[in-house]
Amino acid sequence: MAKAPDPTTAEDIGPETRTAGAGARTGPGTGARTGPGTGARTRAGTGTRTGARTGPRPRHGTGTGTRTGTRTEDGTGTGTEGGTGARTGAGDPARSSGPATGAPGPTATPAADRGFPSALAHSGRVPALDGLRTCAVALVVVYHVAPDLVPGGSVAVDLFFTLSGFVITRLLLAEYARTGGVALLPFYRRRWLRLVPALLVLCAVCAALSLTTSLWGFADSWRAAGVSALFLVNVVRATESGPYSDFTGPLAHTWSLGVEEQFYLLWPLVLLALLRYTRARTVLLCTAALCALPVLWRCALWAPDAAHRVYNGTDTRADQLLAGALVAVVLARLRADDPRLARLRTWAGRLAWPALGLLALVAWRVPVTADSGAWTAVWYTAGFLGVAVLSATVVAGLELRPGGWLSRLLSPAPLAWTGRHLSYGVYLWHYPVVRLLASLGMEDGRLPATVVLTLLLALLSHRLVEAPFLRRAHRPAVRRP
Repeated sequence: MAKAPDPTTAEDIGPETRTAGAGARTGPGTGARTGPGTGARTRAGTGTRTGARTGPRPRHGTGTGTRTGTRTEDGTGTGTEGGTGARTGAGDPARSSGPATGAPGPTATPAADRGFPSALAHSGRVPALDGLRTCAVALVVVYHVAPDLVPGGSVAVDLFFTLSGFVITRLLLAEYARTGGVALLPFYRRRWLRLVPALLVLCAVCAALSLTTSLWGFADSWRAAGVSALFLVNVVRATESGPYSDFTGPLAHTWSLGVEEQFYLLWPLVLLALLRYTRARTVLLCTAALCALPVLWRCALWAPDAAHRVYNGTDTRADQLLAGALVAVVLARLRADDPRLARLRTWAGRLAWPALGLLALVAWRVPVTADSGAWTAVWYTAGFLGVAVLSATVVAGLELRPGGWLSRLLSPAPLAWTGRHLSYGVYLWHYPVVRLLASLGMEDGRLPATVVLTLLLALLSHRLVEAPFLRRAHRPAVRRP
């Protein structure tokens, strides 16, 4: 759902590129500077600088080395730098003499050699995807308040699944391209800090309302709070037949969080194994094959009394998450100068518009329920895959065409900011708000009241819970000496 911000750094003297041993260094210099030392040194706009330095020089860890030679700097900051010695330690992988933290081991094959160049395996944010997240969560809210307006509004959850699968896989591939491995424990820690604290606050509030008030919308929800906090609501709902019971009450919507969290636990392990022991083409083929398995499994499981099992199971909905993962794998395989990338960018841009239009049409006109007769069988077996394909097409179009019309439509700052910072909180709080207003007997104006109250609670959740934990999630780990 919502993702974590990326830290940025700034250089106050200009860009610098430097490699260990013999290498190059560029950077502007200003002003005049002279002084004693081993050799003479002058620096004034243009000029020369010569000298020698020897002795131990620790860098980002332990190690010694020597550096000798001359360096000439002109107004553009060009020069040469040579030396001998050894440097070891953590830091930027380009400077490190060993594999980065989380690498498979000393014999790991570089990511580029396995067919995953870093050009497109990036982890930066795409504003249009954040804007798409805002539209999806808005559709979910309308669906739960006024289902007659958007009888197929549940496709927004399917879109969330595909978007989450894409973003998570892109992050994992970016780390692999950068370091040659994936540090799983830090990944799981970041996911926990991103999702769990805000959910625990929601569960605590619902449990408190259940125990201290007579609101029917929260009756006995203290029992469901524990199930929701463990991301098991989807498991409970999958075991039911007929109409859903009211056991999960105001936390029923957290079934989708269970599906996502269970996917987050398993998919990184599978992806890392594929990356470590196979090549990029095999990773691509295996991901595509995994996309097909849930479809076959749904067909095998299908029976009229198995609708809830098919709808709520992680194993039966994984194709929608894996469709997003497949997009990330395809893009990570292509270099920036690959002619196939240009063709893919063209077609993705052309198809994203009609794909999004079809999703909107489904949300507006197609009822998706467990009691729609033969239509339920069609939708619950093949329809989920169709929505996944449409969602993946939209995601690919926005990723590949950031300057296209659709990207610009979804990229305004308020829309992107809401998707980035508030969409998770809106999803968490909207359904309890719907139950609260219904318990209070509000009929007229429920949609505006739900939107206003939900946005307020989501903003509080972001400021007081999510943002502090996000800062902690992205704080570098401090190692004891």
